[in-house]
Amino acid sequence: MNLQDQVILVTGGTSGIGAACTELFARNGAKVIAASIQEEAGRELANRLNAAGHRCEFQYCDTSREADVKATVEMAVAKFGRLDAVHANAGVLRTQKITDLTVEDFHILFNVNVLGPALICKYAVPVMERQGQGVICFTTSVAAEIGFPAHGVYGATKAAIVALMRSLVTDHSPHGVRFVAVSPGTIDTPMLAASCAGWDKPREAIYADVAQRIPVRRLGQPIDVANTVAFLLSDQAGFINGSVVYLEGGTRCLPPW
Repeated sequence: MNLQDQVILVTGGTSGIGAACTELFARNGAKVIAASIQEEAGRELANRLNAAGHRCEFQYCDTSREADVKATVEMAVAKFGRLDAVHANAGVLRTQKITDLTVEDFHILFNVNVLGPALICKYAVPVMERQGQGVICFTTSVAAEIGFPAHGVYGATKAAIVALMRSLVTDHSPHGVRFVAVSPGTIDTPMLAASCAGWDKPREAIYADVAQRIPVRRLGQPIDVANTVAFLLSDQAGFINGSVVYLEGGTRCLPPW
């Protein structure tokens, strides 16, 4: 993939998949804006990449807040003069059965996982249409299609992202903007680690058990996703539009018995 001098905004860009994307894009010549609510981690990541001769800016951004999203897109354009790509990656997870659902958790999940990407598009798409080109990649999840226990509302938010993407294609691709998505399975991230809290087995044992259930016999790594997103954002993927790329090691191929 060729990302040289591309201006790329990554939301949730300071941890897990987002951090891997920020680093990979920067090391491949992109000018990256890493946006998240993790201020300390974000400044540390940006400082490390800049010290190595790359270009990275940290921007505090709660993607569920419209003012933050607007300011982040405006900062990218003011700093670099354009916005070539966005990886709408920020997300949160709550694991609970529907009978244990709180309205507060419902709103948090939908505000971050659905409203956030919608707001990103609201402000990034007009910039890209004025340029005549741009691409937005969403992070969805195989939980949108597989009935993971205690993931009902989370899975619903990720399914909503796919529906949003496909409508955006019909509205805005004629004006030069592509929309794509990656759908990770079990990826070794801090979010996955946090989901292991409260189990009666140590995290390492849980991971080993899960790995044996995945056909490739390992968990995914953030770099697995980052490599795919980098390709999707590049001109080499210019005819890929409205598509979801699955990164789950073959989990979706397993029989139900």
